[in-house]
Amino acid sequence: MRLSEMFDQRDESRATPAIRRVFLHAGHVWAAAEPTEITTILGSCVALCIWDPAAGVGGMNHYMLPHDIGTNHTNARYARFATTMLLEKLLAAGANRPRLRAKIFGGASVLRVFADASRDLGAANVRVARERLFDEHIPILEEDTGGTSGRKLIYLTATGETRVSKVSRVIP
Repeated sequence: MRLSEMFDQRDESRATPAIRRVFLHAGHVWAAAEPTEITTILGSCVALCIWDPAAGVGGMNHYMLPHDIGTNHTNARYARFATTMLLEKLLAAGANRPRLRAKIFGGASVLRVFADASRDLGAANVRVARERLFDEHIPILEEDTGGTSGRKLIYLTATGETRVSKVSRVIP
């Protein structure tokens, strides 16, 4: 039997389901009902990972700024709109609001110019995330926020599993 024939006769019942892989850029939102691995890189930005463990539906936003510049400004670079958009996408994908759970990542102070507390963009981004999740009655199960290092975040939407690694130090 040739090698190509052996591969054609493999046991399909043992095959694992494909996992979609997505890189989420700043100012974007992704939600999915199918298992998806979402990767992003965070500095002062914040990513909210929200999922419904029973439905296996999950998603992530990656916002840059804590406060919108106007009520008609709909852009996922801003915390309020990015979170609203994420929640809408999760519910449309089949999530049940009372079962939603969240994790917060990012919010580092990676630029010395923003290191003092009054101008700490990362801390403001994290504060807004916590306030919004509190207002939405979504429990926060995990946080990896603050500090002076950026983060690489990998999130599995179906399970809520996350892997985080530090990527850099403060930029002068």
